[in-house]
Amino acid sequence: MNLNRMLTPLIISTALFITALIANISNEYVLIALFLTAGLIAGHRVIFKALLSIKNGQIFNENFLMSIAAIGAFLIGEYAEGVAVMLFYRIGEVFETYAVNKSRRSISSLMELRPDHANVMFDGEMRTTDPEDVEVGQLIAVKPGERVPLDARVVEGNSMIDTSALTGESIPKEIEPGDTLLSGSINLNGILIAEVTSRFEESTVSKILEMVENSLSRKAQSERFITRFARFYTPVVVALAALISVVPPLLVSGQEFSDWIYRALVFLVISCPCALVISVPLGFFGGIGGASRQGILVKGGNSLEDLALTEIVVFDKTGTLTKGVFSVSDIKTVEMSRETLLEIAAHAESFSDHPVSQSLLTAYGEETDKERISEAEELPGHGVRSVVDGKTVLVGNAKLMDRFGITRQDMYPVNVARTGVVIHVAIDGNYSGAVLIADSLKEDAAETIRTLKKSGVKRTVMLTGDVHEAGTAVAEKLGLDEVYSDLLPVDKVEIFESLLSMASKSGKVAFVGDGINDAPVLARADIGIAMGGLGSDAAIEASDIVIMTDEPKKVVDAIRISKRTNRIVRQNIVFSIGIKGLILILAAAGVASMWVGVFADVGVTILAIFNSMRALKLLGNR
Repeated sequence: MNLNRMLTPLIISTALFITALIANISNEYVLIALFLTAGLIAGHRVIFKALLSIKNGQIFNENFLMSIAAIGAFLIGEYAEGVAVMLFYRIGEVFETYAVNKSRRSISSLMELRPDHANVMFDGEMRTTDPEDVEVGQLIAVKPGERVPLDARVVEGNSMIDTSALTGESIPKEIEPGDTLLSGSINLNGILIAEVTSRFEESTVSKILEMVENSLSRKAQSERFITRFARFYTPVVVALAALISVVPPLLVSGQEFSDWIYRALVFLVISCPCALVISVPLGFFGGIGGASRQGILVKGGNSLEDLALTEIVVFDKTGTLTKGVFSVSDIKTVEMSRETLLEIAAHAESFSDHPVSQSLLTAYGEETDKERISEAEELPGHGVRSVVDGKTVLVGNAKLMDRFGITRQDMYPVNVARTGVVIHVAIDGNYSGAVLIADSLKEDAAETIRTLKKSGVKRTVMLTGDVHEAGTAVAEKLGLDEVYSDLLPVDKVEIFESLLSMASKSGKVAFVGDGINDAPVLARADIGIAMGGLGSDAAIEASDIVIMTDEPKKVVDAIRISKRTNRIVRQNIVFSIGIKGLILILAAAGVASMWVGVFADVGVTILAIFNSMRALKLLGNR
């Protein structure tokens, strides 16, 4: 609802109310008219909603309670208190709207990701069109300052890309030909020409928008409890109020009906469950909004609530705890330096596009001098043979060494060698050393495992399709409690089923993965967490939470957000029920006036709303 449209009648009603209170008006009819006008301006929407609810058969709600209390107060001559009921209820609505709008902005800011146009290249000319009309394979141009409209692969140009709206990371990313562009990111400087790799409805931005739009439809257990609670609670308090208004005057002599009707009306005002009905979903709304600002998309309040109960976290290995990219892990040499061996091997491999060749070139880190290479030959299934600086260089596997009669040395134990790929190097017929190329750990993986254990997670487990030696090596480096290796997708599901039985009755088991083969486990997990930066579509679809970066540490952040959100929601529930219960007793005893009732209802609601807003502020910042 528009906040400005709410404030106008509130200001007019308040002005009339204050005028009626402080002006010396002798004419009673004029005074009643002022109070009545103020009450109708402040509460006409409440009365209309109450009548609409009665028409639809849903009588007992907060609008009904407020209407009965205000109308009853007017009927017994308590005009000022009748207006106060509506006026302060309206003030509570204003605070609620402000809080919801503030929380919604954190989530709806993601809606700004939606691109409004795409620059498609036709015969060298640029034409503006709707992103939904662009086909896979077409070339698009992204100008500086524009949002990338579709997922694409850069074919021309260099630039810096702002991916903060997608990942929560503020550091721009350098982009060059061959790199992937994710829709929704912003091009900061140079013009980029890119080939579209997916249609708009299958692009990253479309999937994010769909998840955001559906996120609040999945209610948490606490929200469902409050909905059920309000459904039974409201008729009960109306019945109690009716009994309070008639039973004591009938049974006890000397008791006035007007006195007990007044108490019943106060009882109704106080009993309104606004604080619970508003603040609990608002708390989860704030948590989801705060998480989205850190690049963590939560698909529903139920997932956010369950995550706080996580006892076991199960990880996939490749692409989740490791980078999923081969890189030089170690170099061993015979009678030469590691740097020299790497330099010669990189030059020998410089003409090849093989992943091993690219790993050596990346590790070398410098431009190779093509003039030093006089011959170059790739031997499929074996390696390469090149002449570098006039020397014959062989770089490849054991079969290459055997093919040329090179006596190789076992530079690495079998268990270490099986953690990656061993590349042997020979120069002029002499064995010169070996390079171990393996998948490397993500920088924050070890810290993630340590922090999870400190935060109360009882067990950390890794499931991988890699060989036992590779899995064990990663588990030992990270300090994981268990590792299961050589697994097929069906094996992962079977082992995960056994891990589910190890959690306590209230405990949850989370799985973190990124590949297509992880989708079955993500779907089976209590909480499925997908690495969305480079993760597969199937993994993202099957998950409950999507991490838009490839950082494992975001799992820790997500659990922290979940725990804080749950703590704030519990505070709201205990506070609201506790305060209302106390004042309800005072109202029934005749100690609390209508003014106390109004302040109790609106005050508790406003405090609970502010507490929920605290969730958004705390959770949105580290």
